[in-house]
Formats: sequence, C-alpha cells, structure tokens
Amino acid sequence: MTDQPYDPPFDQPYQQYPPYEGYEGYDPQAQQAQHAQQAQQAWPGQQQGYDDPQAHLQYTQQWQGQTWETSVQAPVTPADPAQAYGGSQAAYGASDAYAQAGYGQAAAAPTPPPSAPASAPRPVTAPDSSGPDSTYGPATLAGNARVTDAQRARLEGRSPIIEPGMQPAALTALLGLLLSGSAAIGSYALLVPLVVLQAVTAAGWFRLNGMWPARQGIALAFLGALVSDVALLVAGRENAPAAILGTLGVWVLLVLVLQLRSHADADERMYGLMATVASAALAILATGHLGAEPDAVSAGAAAVAVAILARALPLPTPASVVVALLAAAGAGIAVGEMTGLGAGGALLGAGAAGCALIGHRVASYDYPSRFVHFTAGVALPLAAAAPAVYVLGRALG
Repeated sequence: MTDQPYDPPFDQPYQQYPPYEGYEGYDPQAQQAQHAQQAQQAWPGQQQGYDDPQAHLQYTQQWQGQTWETSVQAPVTPADPAQAYGGSQAAYGASDAYAQAGYGQAAAAPTPPPSAPASAPRPVTAPDSSGPDSTYGPATLAGNARVTDAQRARLEGRSPIIEPGMQPAALTALLGLLLSGSAAIGSYALLVPLVVLQAVTAAGWFRLNGMWPARQGIALAFLGALVSDVALLVAGRENAPAAILGTLGVWVLLVLVLQLRSHADADERMYGLMATVASAALAILATGHLGAEPDAVSAGAAAVAVAILARALPLPTPASVVVALLAAAGAGIAVGEMTGLGAGGALLGAGAAGCALIGHRVASYDYPSRFVHFTAGVALPLAAAAPAVYVLGRALG
C-alpha cells in the first residue's frame, strides 16, 4: 500500500469515447488533453470531468490506499485556522466554562466534517491575544496558583513585605525579658535563654533564605555559637571580643573547607557558603549578651522587648518606628534607674532598639512564611541588638 497520489499512465492513451448525441464541435484530442491536465491537478478522489460517469472507476479500483466516493459527497473547502482551532477544542470536549473563560469565539466555530482532506490547514501556534478580539480571557489576580503572594501584591500595587505580627513580637518580648531578668542573676543563668536565642537564630536564618531542611548548616552554626559561649566563659568577660571574634574566624574557615568538599554545583555551593557563614556569624554575635555588662544587658533586652511590641502596633511604618524608639528609650531609662545606669539607659535602649528594628525588617523580607516569623522574626531583633548592648554598655559603664 502506498500513499502516493495516482498518476494515470500517460504512455497509454485514454479511451476515446463517442460524442453525445446532439453535441456539436466535439474534439476527441482536445478532450483527451483536458483529461490529462485534470489528472495532474485534481485530488485523486475528486477527479471529475469524465463524460462517462463510470469511467473513473477503472482508476479508483487501482488505488492501493483508502479513498472515498466523491460522487456521493461534495468536496469540502478547507477551514480557516481559527475554525480549525475551535473545532479541535470542541472535538476534545471543551466545556462551557472553558468557552466562557475566553475561548468562546474559537469554540463556537463549526467542526470540519470527517471527510475533509488531510491537507486542511491547522495552526501551529496559539491565537494572538493582543488584539481586541482575543480568544484568551483577561488576566486575573485571584485563583491562579502559579502567582505567588508577593507577585500578587506587586501587581495590586501593594508592598510585598509582610512584617511579623503581634504573636512573634510577644515571643520576642518574652525572650527579651528572660534575658533581662537572668542577666541580673548571673552569667550561667543568662546562658539558658541565650542558648535558646542562638538556636532559633541559626534555624531562622536558613529558613529565611529558603534553605530548608538544612540540618548540617543549622547544626554547624549552632555549634559555633556554643563554642563561642564556652570560650567566653573560660576567657572571662574582659576577653569577650577575642573569644567572639576568634570563634567567628575559625568557624568561617571551617565552613569554607566544608563547602569546598561539597559535590554540589558552583552556584549551590556559593549559596550554601554565604547562608552558613551569615547564620553562624549572627548566632556567634549573640554571645555579646554574655560578654556585656549585666546592667547593660538588663536595660538593652528590656528596651528591645518594648520596642518590638510597639513596632507590631497597627500604625503607619514611620510612626511605628518613632513610637518604638521612644518606647525603647523610656524602658532604658526605667531599667537604668534600677540598675545604676541612670539616664544613660535611654541611649543604650535607643541604640539596642535601632539594631533590633533592623533585624525585624530583615525577617520581614518578601512575604516570608509563618515559620520564618516565628524563628527569624523572633530571634533576629535580639541577636542584632547584642553588639550595640556590648559596645554601649562598655561606653556607659
């Protein structure tokens, strides 16, 4: 069986048929030439023009493929691409809801009959949606699972930043009050809430960067924080900078060596290196609460607790920041009067609150998940405030 169109044997002349009665001017040679021309141009199953209606059967019987009877069905003109596209959609069972979503014009086109020639044109591309008569519906902002919350916010003209709410702020305030109260008791009492702060900091930073689960990186960063705490307790509070910075330098080198041994590609290794170094650095810098003066830790941690609660109030962002700083200064003064810092507690409280608000803003980046708010959103304000508490406490002490 072959799919090649039938070509009549031109080396054998066509059978000459006698003219009809009453027909004048019949020329057998001209008629034979006309038959040959029609055989080259016409579709194999649509050859017409024979005087004898049964004469074409001798060629149809020699056809080796499937064909159809053209004497029963009229030839069908090819459909335009839009109709062919609509017909294919209807043939596959396009629903009414699909048609209402923007394909109504194409789906309403008539379906070509099954006897249409195989050479009917069909589209290879989707219809153009830029014109006024587009077959696609308008873009929507709701109900599309492929659009993230941050993208939807940008399309609607809103900020893609969601800040931690009142619940994470309450947890931050609770942890800050624990730091403030335990600092007045002693270094080992302060160590308990500090270790919790460092663990949540390490886990929250990796989740904030979209790297979860990253158990090795979290464990490595948390281990660096524990080593820093132990080194400070051994070296003493007066040698806190050497203990903290020395541990940080060793841990950066360790993370670099471990990442170079990784079998991941270059981009992934670089991304993991930066995330691990940053997480370890934040967790280790939180040791500054352990190395600062106890009175400074009490005032600074209390100021951070009050500032984060004020920042969570439903106020415009500029007003919320001002209220948070003023509240932190007031808390610093109040705790400073009880601990001996005096009015210097206002400066310490405002400085610690300023660093805490930076950490709070970092935890609000680009629609983070709820888990980010309850880890990085809780821990980053207190971890970021540790250097300010240490430096300002030393300066004011």
